[in-house]
Amino acid sequence: MAKNEELVFVPLGGVGEIGMNLALYGYGSPSNREWIMVDCGVTFPGPELPGVDLVLADVSFIAARKNKLKAIIITHAHEDHYGGLNDIWPGLNVPVYASGFTAGMLEAKRDYEGTRAEIPVTPFKAGDVINVGPFSIEAVGVNHSIPEPMSLVIRTPLGNVVHTGDWKIDHHPSLGPLTDEARFRALGDEGVLAVMCDSTNSMRDGVSPSEEEVSEGLRKIIEAAEGRVAITTFSSNVGRIRSIAQAAEAAGREVLLLGSSLKRVCAVADDLGIMEGLKPFIAEDEFGFIPRDKVVIILTGSQGEPRAALAKIARDEMRHVALTAGDTVVFSSRTIPGNEKAIIEIKNGLMEQGIHIVTDSEALVHVSGHPRRNELLQMYEWTRPQILVPVHGEAAHLISQAELAEQAGIQFVPRVRNGDMLRLAPGEPEVIDQVPHGRIYKDGKLLGDLDEMGIANRRKLSYVGHVAVNVVLDARYEFHGDPELVTFGLPQCDQEGESMEDTLYDAVLGAVESIPRARRKDLETLRESIRRAVRGTANDAWGKKPIVTVFVTKV
Repeated sequence: MAKNEELVFVPLGGVGEIGMNLALYGYGSPSNREWIMVDCGVTFPGPELPGVDLVLADVSFIAARKNKLKAIIITHAHEDHYGGLNDIWPGLNVPVYASGFTAGMLEAKRDYEGTRAEIPVTPFKAGDVINVGPFSIEAVGVNHSIPEPMSLVIRTPLGNVVHTGDWKIDHHPSLGPLTDEARFRALGDEGVLAVMCDSTNSMRDGVSPSEEEVSEGLRKIIEAAEGRVAITTFSSNVGRIRSIAQAAEAAGREVLLLGSSLKRVCAVADDLGIMEGLKPFIAEDEFGFIPRDKVVIILTGSQGEPRAALAKIARDEMRHVALTAGDTVVFSSRTIPGNEKAIIEIKNGLMEQGIHIVTDSEALVHVSGHPRRNELLQMYEWTRPQILVPVHGEAAHLISQAELAEQAGIQFVPRVRNGDMLRLAPGEPEVIDQVPHGRIYKDGKLLGDLDEMGIANRRKLSYVGHVAVNVVLDARYEFHGDPELVTFGLPQCDQEGESMEDTLYDAVLGAVESIPRARRKDLETLRESIRRAVRGTANDAWGKKPIVTVFVTKV
């Protein structure tokens, strides 16, 4: 080992935010590091990003070093961990390692989205070890709310790192595996330099309830219901889907799946034998022939998505499926921050129809797939790391786990955020650099930053509208015909009831006529004068300045 070799950790997403998880590990001298990437997730846009479909981490830092990037390892098939791979991989073109379920979900996503990337995936599951460059990477089974999740043990000449991914301790899950306590304890005995640990629930005391308790709660609701039961949950939570299907069967009810993402996930799970033992689900056109007390619907829309099945039912827009007064809708999910308003609107629409709503505030119908504080303490006890790096969370979550780790006696708990380069070894951990990081946006079929995608101007348009002006001048620099003016997204009239278009038209005339003909030869100056006049007049009449585009032509 050369004297100047270092082990570094660089998060490009997911550390300081929920979602878009992407981490890099580098080994070697500062001028000759080799890298691996762990996860490649997305987050979802809010109303501040009109038209944007997905938000991805900016990978320009590692793209510039792609000849030194040895592998991408995906811990599990949640969107915030794998959802960006189809879009980012073509620019990297390196080996990808993932579980069979994750590989199946990638293929299903590619087919659904019509993306060009056909990513060759090498199967990688709990107990497997791969060797890439200076890294030896072992997968360790953990429990989470999706099939085949894993933590990673990353071995290097300078020490072992545990990258937990998403996990919890559940001794009675509806779908395995169990979090492998024995393996984590053995790793602790071997020696763990650092743990990069999930912080999502670090502000919650105690232990997360078991999925077994949720299954029991859902079973009681289904058995007690007099009418139809519709249960919405995250489409990736195959264990929850199995629990609901089993509870429905025990109550003598048929099951209908609604929602394309739900059907894709279940198709992949079925191919891998994960759905084995369940009765076949009914078809949508069979729904109307089944008595109300003999059916359970599992459907998408738990986050208020306007095009999801639940939203369509709330608006009574489904062709074959409807709910009526006395039926029950169960939200077997948590509300992701930012989705509250959309979910409330759906609930109101359902309640107006006389439908009974059950959420996790009324009954145990959902548990998180992430560890609470006592579970975090268990992981510390098992692995006994020298360094604990809180990841996967907003500032509040990261700080909460940092305080917990310090109280537990862990020696080093460095503060790390997206773009920080943390040297883990040799010596004490230290942030030694800042690398380029940020966000890129998927807009239709294209990827780019705010300016490249025109998102900043699009945002302005959504607030202040647009005015287009066309002025044609003759050889004497007088008007050749009347100017043309078109407004888009502006009020029709001002406070006095005057037409906004007429007011702005007069501003165009005034701007041109105020400039002597000799000076009108400078078409660019004339164009800018018209633009300023229109914006100023709109501001006087309306109180806002629209985007103004001016065309000046001399014939």
